[in-house]
Amino acid sequence: MIEINTISKEYGGVKVLNLGEIKINKGESIGLVGNNGAGKTTLFSLMLDLIQPTTGEIMLNGIKVHESEDWKKFTTAFIDESFLIGYLTPEEYFYFIGELRGENKASIDAFLKNYTDFFNDEILGKKKYLRDLSKGNQKKVGIVAALIGDPEIIILDEPFANLDPSTQIRLKKLIRDLTSHKEKTILVSSHDLNHTVEVSDRIIALNKGELVKDIQTSPETLKELESFFAV
Repeated sequence: MIEINTISKEYGGVKVLNLGEIKINKGESIGLVGNNGAGKTTLFSLMLDLIQPTTGEIMLNGIKVHESEDWKKFTTAFIDESFLIGYLTPEEYFYFIGELRGENKASIDAFLKNYTDFFNDEILGKKKYLRDLSKGNQKKVGIVAALIGDPEIIILDEPFANLDPSTQIRLKKLIRDLTSHKEKTILVSSHDLNHTVEVSDRIIALNKGELVKDIQTSPETLKELESFFAV
């Protein structure tokens, strides 16, 4: 369960996010959409305690994120390339994250075999540092690393950006598979309405820091969102 309680964030007296109460249930797949400046990344940063709220609080499984670090045991995220360690190879980075999550090298090697198609022979065994990979391949590493340790809550900011069409298709299948048993809660933000609707069973739309839509996905959702953002 994720609870967002009257959360707001101001910078220099300008309010960039102002939300009332939002509850996200275990097993839900949430698509967070909105134009640039809508507050999507700000919301994710607040959920991960990367920034402090001006007012309100966010709770993950009943834990206030700004008061305890216990939520980190079951929560993971990939926001951008700043989450990576540029001077490591992908393998070294995966082992490092695995160690943080209580996994050994053998378990990580077994885990990575599940993502052979997603990596498309562009990540492992190339003897490249993360900083030397393309933006798309850096994103692949970040997304897969976020799945290490079987987390309950997964937060992905703009995961489809910089990925080629084949990888976008593989990523959509990966996300759908993760949520198929309703045991994991996943939040995905994207500028691509079509991709977001395809992988989400609920859409939360923000505009200038305010909640403007909170709807269950249906065959009409994409048209509804396109009509709203076309205005």
